[in-house]
Amino acid sequence: MNGYERSILAAQGYLELGMFQAVWHELQDLPGEYLARPDALEILTLSLMGQLRWEDALRVAQRLCQEAPQEPGGFIHEAYCLHELGNTLGALNVLLKGPPSLRTKAVYFYNIGCYHARLGNRDEALNMLEKSFEMDSSLKKTAKRDPDLVNIKDEL
Repeated sequence: MNGYERSILAAQGYLELGMFQAVWHELQDLPGEYLARPDALEILTLSLMGQLRWEDALRVAQRLCQEAPQEPGGFIHEAYCLHELGNTLGALNVLLKGPPSLRTKAVYFYNIGCYHARLGNRDEALNMLEKSFEMDSSLKKTAKRDPDLVNIKDEL
């Protein structure tokens, strides 16, 4: 492991601790080829999301989708940023047009359920949420507190 890879690993650790400024400190001096790696882009995206810097996070997530078009992370993050920026329909479309690998993630179905709920598509929201709960039952607890699901909370 070289120094650049150690920086990425350290940034991951800082991310897990919620130390978002330290993440940037670790990544800022990386050469372009390391900063463009999917693992570094995902860490940076999540750090920006943690800071509620939705527009910046969106740009990095879109870059992650370009660099790793078959990986689900970038698409999930891009959609979430769009939703936070008020473009819930755009978020839904990102997920629906994403790679097949997305369909292996419970959060994919959960987020689609949330987006449908926000858009007023009750039945579709409930169907997607049920799929997510089948894949990860812990999401049912999350759903009860999710502000995106307030309109269908009693049906969960």
